[in-house]
Amino acid sequence: MFVLYTLHTGRIWSYTWHGKIWFAAALCEVLFSVHHFLMVRSISGPSPNGPGHLDELQAAFTRVLKAGLAGLSEDDRDEETLDVDRPGSPAENIVQLKASNPHAIDFRNYMRTWFRKARWSSIRTQELYSWLYWSIYNTSLPPLENLPPAHRVTLDDALSLIEKRSGTTIPQGSDPTTRPILLTLDKVNVHWRPLFWYVFVAASNCYQRWWLMRTWDVRFGCYNGLEYFIRIPKSWDPASGPRPIVFWHGLGLGLTQYQVFLSHHLRAFPDRPFLVPLQPHISQEIFHSKFLKPMGRHETTACVVGLLRELGWVSQKDKYTTDTESEPEEASLGKSSRKGVVMLSHSNGSYAHTWMLKSYPQMVVRSCFVDPVTFCSWEGDVCYNFLYRQCTTGMELLMRYFVGTELGVANLLQRHFDWSSNALWYEEIPNARDPSKTMFLLGGKDAIVEAERVKRYLRSHGVRKGLYFDPDGRHGQALTAGGAGHAAIMEWLKGN
Repeated sequence: MFVLYTLHTGRIWSYTWHGKIWFAAALCEVLFSVHHFLMVRSISGPSPNGPGHLDELQAAFTRVLKAGLAGLSEDDRDEETLDVDRPGSPAENIVQLKASNPHAIDFRNYMRTWFRKARWSSIRTQELYSWLYWSIYNTSLPPLENLPPAHRVTLDDALSLIEKRSGTTIPQGSDPTTRPILLTLDKVNVHWRPLFWYVFVAASNCYQRWWLMRTWDVRFGCYNGLEYFIRIPKSWDPASGPRPIVFWHGLGLGLTQYQVFLSHHLRAFPDRPFLVPLQPHISQEIFHSKFLKPMGRHETTACVVGLLRELGWVSQKDKYTTDTESEPEEASLGKSSRKGVVMLSHSNGSYAHTWMLKSYPQMVVRSCFVDPVTFCSWEGDVCYNFLYRQCTTGMELLMRYFVGTELGVANLLQRHFDWSSNALWYEEIPNARDPSKTMFLLGGKDAIVEAERVKRYLRSHGVRKGLYFDPDGRHGQALTAGGAGHAAIMEWLKGN
């Protein structure tokens, strides 16, 4: 109103230079608001991602239905498969369960999260078909009579399996009051932020870049569109030195948010290479050209693997390469060069960590997951807690506003989310039970991750010493210097 009034009356020419500065700032905010509105509209349409590979989705869906069927308790190891890669659950058959079966009850309780915590008895076939069609084809369910025959068979088969697993029969018809979560189809929930906020974030991250280069001798680079910063100590010997660390950061403010953790790490390991892929789309870098164009699974892994190979940190030979590929880094570093990296991820960064383990597990020698959102993600708690649940505390409200409803974050989670790629299963983690090679850190009071269920899932597969659980820990607390969780991470990283 101030801008319109000033322009309409022409009083701008009577303002002092202080007044003209305030008017210019207000005008910039108005213009930015229009730009922000147009950006929100640009992501409000359907997801740009098409359906995934049907075979992969069917395998993932079957794996979801088998999760927990082996009946592995938290206190007992899966002795039958202790020395093999796969635990008991994938080997179980999906059979008709009774409604009173504990596995069926547990399945119904977590499946209803995808229906906004509605009563299981209120879910009807129409709403279940809608959810299934979204999860498989990433689009809205057309009228059933217009479905291609192959799609109808797929839906009916999936419904039959869910009825067996839940021990119930889903009633026919529809109940409009029971709405499924269709993450990449539902209306994008974005809250406006002023221009000065984004200017502050950009300026702060720019300063952090300068500070890192000046203080820790890091350099910033870009590999095929993937931006990163890296530090390689001059004294580091690839043949005998400690393995490099790759850190995937989570949602928030990028370098600004992780400044204390990064500086502490660089100080604690002066003799160790350190690589941090930068993700502007989850760092509120609205002025970045890739802000609304996040890399997907295959593009990200291709860039990271290419960069690691260029650095000579991993072998050229891999399951996706041929034996005839040249190996220039082996020739330059020698056959005794140690290959592989240590991968550390926090929160949303565990998705990229997951992609690497799914496609290139040989390259990740050790893994540390801090507040991982990738485990039990098929149960829907992370999506529901972060985006759909009604806020009941001040902390939840702050997290929802400052992170969950920010434009870049909303675009990633509500238009580019790929549930089958983002879900990590125990059997996909190399050496998951070896505490020297794999570590998991969870906080019992995490407002995003259902830590107790993730803890139960990991412990039921024999993870013991490698699991750090803080009953009073909150999301991100383990990265705070001086805390027990942070000390556990630093101690684990000292291993090689």
